[in-house]
Amino acid sequence: MLKRLYLFFTLLLSYGTFFSGYAQDCSIRVSLLTVSPGEELYSTFGHTALRITDSAGVRDVVFNYGTFNFDEKGFYIKFARGKLNYYISAENFSAFEYMAMMENRSITEQVLNLTCEEKDKLLKYLEWNMMPANRYYKYDFTFDNCTTRVADLIDSIADGRLVYKDLSNEQMTFRDGIHEYLNQNEKPWSKLGIDILLGRRLDRVMTPKEKLFLPEYLMDAFDSVTVDNRLLVSDKAMILRAEFTGHEKHNIAGPFFILTCLFVLIAFLSFSKNQFIRNFLLGFDGVMFFLIGLLGILLILMWVATDHFMTKDNYNLLWAWPTHIIAAFYVHSRKKWPKYYFLLYAIFQLLLVGLWFWLPQSLNPVLIPLNLMLVFRCLVLFAVKKKPHAGDTLQE
Repeated sequence: MLKRLYLFFTLLLSYGTFFSGYAQDCSIRVSLLTVSPGEELYSTFGHTALRITDSAGVRDVVFNYGTFNFDEKGFYIKFARGKLNYYISAENFSAFEYMAMMENRSITEQVLNLTCEEKDKLLKYLEWNMMPANRYYKYDFTFDNCTTRVADLIDSIADGRLVYKDLSNEQMTFRDGIHEYLNQNEKPWSKLGIDILLGRRLDRVMTPKEKLFLPEYLMDAFDSVTVDNRLLVSDKAMILRAEFTGHEKHNIAGPFFILTCLFVLIAFLSFSKNQFIRNFLLGFDGVMFFLIGLLGILLILMWVATDHFMTKDNYNLLWAWPTHIIAAFYVHSRKKWPKYYFLLYAIFQLLLVGLWFWLPQSLNPVLIPLNLMLVFRCLVLFAVKKKPHAGDTLQE
């Protein structure tokens, strides 16, 4: 307990000293830092931060929103349920730059043309925000992230007088914006996972300002922003350039290729008369339907039992039926209801594939081979006339 109190007061004192050094110093420089996307999924969309440098060049600090602690108790459960606390953090620019360099990511700096009053308001807010009681907040990837926090902060200190002149009016959904980054960084598996977990709300068309949740969109928008007819950005430069690695990525083993190959292989094996292969396929069916049932349960939990906004109203439940987790144990059954259950599912999936591109939610087309494979195996299970035994041959 004493150790925690010591750390708390040390932190408080250090920030008090830090901000007092900036007090009444109108010559400080405030700039927006935009970090290019990285290789890891968490860094795929880039990052936005604020940099503050004093007139003597002694203090050079970067403020980051969207920070979280891996060591927090119950981290994974809180993260999955959307209840993880995120917070603002500060670090020396040298450490910030070194990390970007290690991850081979560029840093673009835009110096903000703020008045003395606006700089003073910014420093006072950051001082308040860094206090332990004020630094935590509920993160939202599309509406309250590291980029939107900075954009809202700059707009607040300018008393809402920011005028965005070159915002694109191109019709774009949140999913389109996310896909743009995932496609550029060649992450088809991450794209598939996001499309499965996030629901219909991701397909709403963004307003021009809502596009600014993406770091590079905010950076481009700030180039033409004005405050009382003065340009917000007085200078712009790339202060760290990522090195071209020369490595070209190939997506031959992407999800569409793998799922298509799996569909063709399973369909080919389904015509075999070999009893071992037929028993193997029944085992495959059991595992496949069980996993899809688990996925369906997960999607329902993400919908009703979490604080995540974008996981609601998920149309992937049209193919990921939670009831499969029970049906999986009846692929060998002689009873009639499992046969008609699989027939009903097959008919429903054929209708779903036919309506795939006209649904309110954009389902990933990579899943079509998987759905066709499910349809094919369901029809096989419906056609089976008796439970297989060792030495028997399935009658269809």
